[in-house]
Formats: sequence, structure tokens, C-alpha cells
Amino acid sequence: MDYDAFVLPLLDEQQPCYVLYRLDSQNAQGYEWLFISWSPDNSPVRLKMLYAATRATVKKEFGGGHIKDEMFGTVKEDVSLSGYQKHVSSCSAPAPLTAAEQELQQIRINEGKVAQVKTEISVESKHQTLQGLAFPLQPDAQQAIQALKQKKINYIQLKLDLERETIDLVHTSPTEIADLPKRIPQDSARYHFFLYKHSHEGDYLESVVFIYSMPGYKCSIKERMLYSSCKSRLLDTVEQDFCLEIAKKIEIDDGAELTAEFLYDEVHPKQHAFKQAFAKPKGPVGKRGQKRLIKGPGENGEDS
Repeated sequence: MDYDAFVLPLLDEQQPCYVLYRLDSQNAQGYEWLFISWSPDNSPVRLKMLYAATRATVKKEFGGGHIKDEMFGTVKEDVSLSGYQKHVSSCSAPAPLTAAEQELQQIRINEGKVAQVKTEISVESKHQTLQGLAFPLQPDAQQAIQALKQKKINYIQLKLDLERETIDLVHTSPTEIADLPKRIPQDSARYHFFLYKHSHEGDYLESVVFIYSMPGYKCSIKERMLYSSCKSRLLDTVEQDFCLEIAKKIEIDDGAELTAEFLYDEVHPKQHAFKQAFAKPKGPVGKRGQKRLIKGPGENGEDS
């Protein structure tokens, strides 16, 4: 092509320069131009800085209205015809996604994949249409839930495998209330099931408490969204397929919240009986006359 034959031989591997290449297209001011800023890697740093500092001035003096496109290159491939075509394509493409947007896009892709997964997604296929993502429970995690139901263990910790898209068992270590804060990771999300043994109003109770721990923004957007999306489907599976009653579902961001008092208040919320605290007191039964603000004649011993 004429472009490569005319432009590329002008470029020195050790000398920055500006190249103005006239295009065939025109605007109201005349022919349009391509402005090329050439700054090869092997050129002296001082020259690179000088050309970078004067580029805007050169464009202004030439006439910014004449310049249709601008390219920058450090190797000849950057400013070749194919390089220019790539430049034009990238300019017409949508703006690049930020890291957060890329994560969100990948999550949506994953959601589409998970929605299409067939019977292996859940213990029973009849629940595939429920809301939320349905990562499958691995066999050891299923066995742990069954053991918790039979009260053979008192604690389960589960995690998501984001690559394999499964729910995995972390451990089932015996756990007391005082141990709970230590079970909560500070840098990753987890699902926990805890058999809460306690007394309430004279009765001994063993209540299963579900704890969803998410340490705030220490986790990636993808991890936060997937844990949140999978939670409801996991609970449906545990309650419906395993027939395990969950007394309370709790969400925390710090294990320090898990105290004996906190758990008790969550499982047995206090009933507040002061809804009428600001109601006006009722008057005595029976009719009363209207209150008079002005006394009638003679009421102070005066004659009418």
C-alpha cells in the first residue's frame, strides 16, 4: 500500500518526529489529516520529553480542525497501515470495561451457565427453577448436613469453589459458642451451620442457626455477588431436601459479633410491649361539660 511505502521509511529508530499524512476525506476546512507522533524506544529520553511537551502546540499551529485522527507509536508496527486500521477499530468500539465491570460481566456469564446446568445442580431436579444460583453441594458437604440433622456434629463450614462452581465442605470441627468468632475468616466469605444449644424459658433447646459471613470489601465483587446469589438456593436445599429446620438466618461481617447474648437475642427476639407509650390517657367514664375559658357573670361574687 502507498501508506506503508511512503510513511515507514521516514521513521528513524533513534529520532522522534511528527508525521502529517493527508487523507482522501474532506471536511468544511478542506482535506483531513492523520497526525502521527513517533517516539521510538531507543531514542534519548530528553528528546522523548521534548516531543511529548510540544505535541499539542504543533497540532494547534497546524490547525486542529484539519486533524481527523492521531496515532502514537514506539515501533513501526504501531503506525503501519494495519496499526492504523486497528486504531480506527478500537476508537469505534465501546469504551473498555473497568475491572469491576469486567467482573460483573463474567458473573452474568456464569449465571447463564449455571442456569443451564441440569439435574446434577441440586439434590433433586424439581427445585431447579427456584430463584438464585444453584451450585451443587459436594457429597461430603451433603453428608455433613445429614450428620448435623442427626446431631452427630454441631458445626459445618462451607465455601464456594468459584472456578468449579460447587459448594465445598471446609470442616466440621466441634465448636462451642466461644469458638465461633475464630471460625469466621477475615478475608473470605463462608456459610456456617451451628447447632445452638441453650435454655429458653425453662426449656432446653437445640436450634440450628445459619450464619453467612462476608468480610465486606475485602472480597472481590464476583465473590460477594456469587455468595449472595447462591445463599437462598443453598438454604432451600437444606430445608426442603434435607428437611433440616433452620431457626435463624444471620448475616455478619465480623466474627466478633457472635457472642452468646447476640445469638440468644437473634433466636429469641425480645417482645417489646410499649407500642402505646405515647398514647393519650383516657379520661373518666361519663360525660363532662365543655371547659370554659371565660367565667360567667357572678362567678367571682360580682353582681350582674
